[in-house]
Amino acid sequence: MTQENQQNPNNQPPAPYGPGQYPPNYYNAPYQQDDEIDLRELFGILWDGKWIIIAITFVFAVASVIYSLSLPDIYKAEATLAPTEESQAQGLGGELGGLANLAGISMGSGKVDKVTMAMEILQSRQFISNFVERHNILPEVMAVKEWHESSGNLVFNEEVYNAETKEWVREVEPPKQPEPTSWEYVNVFKSGLLVEKDEETPGLVNLSVSHLSPVIAHRWAEWLIQDINDHMRQRDIKEAQSSMEYLQNELGETNLSSMQQVFYQLIEKQIQTIMLANVRPEYVFQVLDPAVIPEQKDAPSRALICIVGTFLGGFLSLLVVFIRHLTRSSQNKADA
Repeated sequence: MTQENQQNPNNQPPAPYGPGQYPPNYYNAPYQQDDEIDLRELFGILWDGKWIIIAITFVFAVASVIYSLSLPDIYKAEATLAPTEESQAQGLGGELGGLANLAGISMGSGKVDKVTMAMEILQSRQFISNFVERHNILPEVMAVKEWHESSGNLVFNEEVYNAETKEWVREVEPPKQPEPTSWEYVNVFKSGLLVEKDEETPGLVNLSVSHLSPVIAHRWAEWLIQDINDHMRQRDIKEAQSSMEYLQNELGETNLSSMQQVFYQLIEKQIQTIMLANVRPEYVFQVLDPAVIPEQKDAPSRALICIVGTFLGGFLSLLVVFIRHLTRSSQNKADA
């Protein structure tokens, strides 16, 4: 191996320039600046716009405080319910199931149980509409402005409802009427109603009602539980009576003793349903933890509103400062 190969074992071509030697125009080449933002420069930008940051953040903080204080307190009344044995009964089965279905009798073997059905009815438009009309609570649903804790009195919005004459005076465009329609007040009522199954304790149901007045929230929660039990009771009684009429007609037309025995058993089942429905006030739901008048508000979270408002103001102020700096830099480059 020659001396040249020993100095360059990889047979790479020698460098065109020796140590300390640089190509022509090396010092005249454009300087490649780092794309990363210098922390010193960033701090300088923020320091130059400190008054803008302070002013915008302060305005948003004050506005969020004023807005949070303008919101009325909302109270929530809650109750815990448990399904009764009647709502979980499966009815007759086996050899009587086919004939019962033929007679139009619900045997409880469907996919939707009575508890789930009652929960859906509680939140249905028809049930809520009947609830509002039955208890005559439309002004409390649609026109309450605030609730005075000291006196316990409601203050109605005078631009919507005249409490003295009990007349609706809100201004609406035709064909709407001053008095709210069922479509309007059902949506408002549902926004404050929550019916859901308890995640921690399977089988239990939680019902809550929110309102500006804790007394009204408590009263409506009790009324809802009572009305849904009455509704499901009357529903089952009506179905049982219709089934009994059908079974009695079929019983009079058959001479087979075996079929007569089946009809008697089915009629007995319907009589039992009617009897239990009439003697049990808590037909579908029994109250484990009754609703009480809440003493503490549930909403709004004024501290959270103030924090979010201040944070939003700070973010917006930084955005304004950076846009202002970029605009000035672009203008200076254009002038140069």
